[in-house]
Amino acid sequence: MAANIIARFTAVPRRLPLMRWNRHNLYVPVASVASKQHPHTESKRYVYSRPHHFSTTPTILDENRSNNLPDKANVVIVGGGIIGASVAYHLSKLGVEDVILLERDKLTSGTTWHAAGLINTFGSLSSTSTSFRMYTKELFTSILKEETGIDPGFMPIGFIELACDEDRLQYYRRVAAFNRHCGVDVRELSPAEVLERFPHCETKDVLAGFYVPTDGRVDPHGATMAYAKGAKMWGTKIFEGSIVTGVTSTYSKSSIVPTVTGVALENGNTIETNVVVNCAGMWARQFGELCGVNIPNQAAEHYYLITEPIPGLDPLLPVIEDSSKYCYIRPEGGGLMLGLFEGSGAAWKVEGIDSKDSFIEIEPDWNRMSGYLEKAMERVPIVNETGLKKFFCGPESFTPDGRPIVGEAAELRNYYCAAGLNSLGILTSGGIGKLLAHWIKDGKAPNDIDITGIDIRRFQKAQSNPQYRRDRVGETLGNTYKLHYPDDSPKTCRGVKQSALHSKLQEKGAYFRDVSGWESPAWYHPNGLNPSRRQESFGRECWFPFWEKEHHQCRHNVALFDMSFMSKFLVTGNDAGTFLNYLSTANVDDECGTITYTQWLNEGGRMEADLTVAKLKEDKFLVVASDTMHNQVLSHMRHRISRNDHVYVSDVTGTYAQLNLQGPKSRKLLQQLTSVDMDMLPFRSATEIDLGYARVWCMRITYVGELGYEVYIPVENASYCYDLIVERGESFGMAHAGLRALGSLRLEKGYRDFGHDMDNTDTLLECGLSFTCDFGKPVGFIGKDEVLKEKELSKSQGGLRRRMVNVLVSDPKPLLHHGEILWRNGRRVGDIRSASYGHTLGGAVGLSMVEDDCPITTSYITDGEWEIEIGKDSMFPCKVSLAPLYDAKNEKIRV
Repeated sequence: MAANIIARFTAVPRRLPLMRWNRHNLYVPVASVASKQHPHTESKRYVYSRPHHFSTTPTILDENRSNNLPDKANVVIVGGGIIGASVAYHLSKLGVEDVILLERDKLTSGTTWHAAGLINTFGSLSSTSTSFRMYTKELFTSILKEETGIDPGFMPIGFIELACDEDRLQYYRRVAAFNRHCGVDVRELSPAEVLERFPHCETKDVLAGFYVPTDGRVDPHGATMAYAKGAKMWGTKIFEGSIVTGVTSTYSKSSIVPTVTGVALENGNTIETNVVVNCAGMWARQFGELCGVNIPNQAAEHYYLITEPIPGLDPLLPVIEDSSKYCYIRPEGGGLMLGLFEGSGAAWKVEGIDSKDSFIEIEPDWNRMSGYLEKAMERVPIVNETGLKKFFCGPESFTPDGRPIVGEAAELRNYYCAAGLNSLGILTSGGIGKLLAHWIKDGKAPNDIDITGIDIRRFQKAQSNPQYRRDRVGETLGNTYKLHYPDDSPKTCRGVKQSALHSKLQEKGAYFRDVSGWESPAWYHPNGLNPSRRQESFGRECWFPFWEKEHHQCRHNVALFDMSFMSKFLVTGNDAGTFLNYLSTANVDDECGTITYTQWLNEGGRMEADLTVAKLKEDKFLVVASDTMHNQVLSHMRHRISRNDHVYVSDVTGTYAQLNLQGPKSRKLLQQLTSVDMDMLPFRSATEIDLGYARVWCMRITYVGELGYEVYIPVENASYCYDLIVERGESFGMAHAGLRALGSLRLEKGYRDFGHDMDNTDTLLECGLSFTCDFGKPVGFIGKDEVLKEKELSKSQGGLRRRMVNVLVSDPKPLLHHGEILWRNGRRVGDIRSASYGHTLGGAVGLSMVEDDCPITTSYITDGEWEIEIGKDSMFPCKVSLAPLYDAKNEKIRV
């Protein structure tokens, strides 16, 4: 069939000329512009644009040309795609003055011009992504046109996601429940109802459709021009044909991190500015490299097919998305468009993209894509009887984890980024523009949007390596339509970061997963089992009993966890204690040998980090945080160290192996390996001990709710100490345990994990962590005033309206994963942020942030009838508690 598809294109031009509207609303050809030769073909590329992207909108840029550039500006936005235009629109609307946008060629000339313009609010289990989508649709529906007079071309034709197998049906039902909780009007359709709305859809294998009637499509060009017009109305100046070649910066006394001072232009001039915003799309990484900012996005090939007009086709048919066939389908020019997100994508221009390339079209790879086209055509058989007008391939920008890159850079103060949209740029443009505009204006992320998953600081430098980008981008694009099972982990770019004990753990049966680039055991399997053959499922997988055993071994005996991936920073200097005390809610500058659990807040009193600080000496502290917050924690410190402070921060994550011995027998086991009296080491204390012939740091602390110790071992001693522990541990029946057991143990105990259960939208009081605050410290702490205000407000209102609770499903059969909806007395009041299975408690467990319009008190909890929604018509009674469900009095950890 592939040969037939290719043959059908021989009778029509392989490239169509660029078309624009003239004043009479007629399409007229524009002279083709030759670009560089594609490396895989001798023919030249020509600019090409689908006609519907160019409306009758008059130019809005006549008065702003590159030769009229100012010498100074408050904010300089680099990049004139839809994201740059949205940031400009929102900044100006907030009243930020003296904003300019610099576009190297023409607005939309990067990837915006060829976007499909899908607007679908259904599909994400992220509250951040869902809110971005909903707000953007609101802008396109009415606001932009009313404000600017420019119609963004939004057509609410509806959107239907097809579920064609049982796993997708189960997954989409969970997503639908979560999206309804967020305010999306999603309805489940029968196959007959799908066919009624899209008569050309093959529905024999369809189990259900998930339909949002007010979703649809938008004109990317018109939407960008509406944003741009709005920005200009409120004072932004937009300049096309302005290539930025660098960013200037300087050091100030207030920080050891340099600060933006301006941008350098191709013509040799410089524009002084306070803020630079990188909205350069697929050029964002290259532009970031000019000033040392890490932005690991990568262009990849993206395809869609456009048919000839189909007689009688309704132009208002809804958008169909079928992830099982890697495609989306919608009306286009009287025919159909079949867009593809293949199972494994192809990187494009890994070496870099010429800054002068515009309206880029890539020669399609027919051999690679024909199989995916065949699958897509199975969903709409009428395409097999229709002429094919165009098989288009253009670049789209993707990131290593499939999430956008947003926020202030760690490497340079007042350098912001909004890039790497993973083909969701049009759909999320409004939300991202609004978020970043508030961030720039206020100097901190907004309180109402969780940015932990999209923060630019989450990436490692090595993720910008060419080979990494080449291999990972194919998987990222392929994940667009991949069904995401629990315990999913990337398949590419693995094995780069390994614990010093990796091979030994592998011999013990570790099944490794990617943890912020580290290979870390998820669970351990018996000898002879090949875990690569496991059948992924939303139910109990083959490793469930192994995980259960590890969990119980820790609760009743002793278990060994390799936690070497945890972020570890040594903070030293005469001012180290005062500095850390100012960042921390708790008093961390106590007696030597003290471990303090604390949080770091921003100036608005919201969470920035959740960690422990161990005071090793008067001028030496060890800060330990989660792997996911590594760069954020480091950046938070570096951005607040002044050049006069005697404070030095060293990343020692790779310097120490970290082995955690947890469980009732952990003390007895350690005691047989050291001469130090372990009975004399109280909870939350640290000391140096001998371990055989080695010298290590031993810290009595737990993340599972049992007596336990964290042992920090110099990497050169790691193998020796591990062997020592394993050999002696045999007589205690010690088990190796992985991240799955760690998760279930900590959630039974109600221990929080920043970036999963908690984020920057939360306060200490809401998370139940106000006990960490020391309001009497002479140095105070960042966010103290806001915490005190919240305490007073809560007191005056009779309690908080938003609080984190522990959840236990009463029925032992169902599993929780993430995003399930919590109901009280028949009303939605929260969703599950993190979940696991409580093997000790006998049911699925999770943490949820409950929000209501009345005080959430103990009586509110006990008087309510609580249920958890797991998919369609699946409501299960559950127990909800403000206190931990396991060992609420902390007796086990203090023995």
